[in-house]
Amino acid sequence: MFLPGTHGSTYGGNPLGAAVAVAAMDALVDEGMVANSASLGSYALAELQKVEAPVVKEIRGKGLWIGIELHESAGGARRFCEALRDKGVLCKEPHDHVIRLAPPLVITRPELDLAIEAIREVLLAG
Repeated sequence: MFLPGTHGSTYGGNPLGAAVAVAAMDALVDEGMVANSASLGSYALAELQKVEAPVVKEIRGKGLWIGIELHESAGGARRFCEALRDKGVLCKEPHDHVIRLAPPLVITRPELDLAIEAIREVLLAG
């Protein structure tokens, strides 16, 4: 029996899984997803760092993977993640006071702008 945190596999280590992994790698390169992640990630990070919400301690990121660290006084990240979910933005709280954003690599600038606005609203409502 697998318990949470004891097993994880995206491609499963079998011939079909290996073929899917190769196709996924080809798509990353052919469709420019790495460059898109770098470009849009820099944009998103800069936009989010402009938000002057008292609950925010630090916003950091690499590519589209962005972490929003909250002050302990904000009461934890979960309630912010739930508020973002209600606005259509899925995220996770990997630590008590951190919101992790990991949008799909195929996200577009207009889609990202909608997410940034929702995040701004939720953080300012803090």
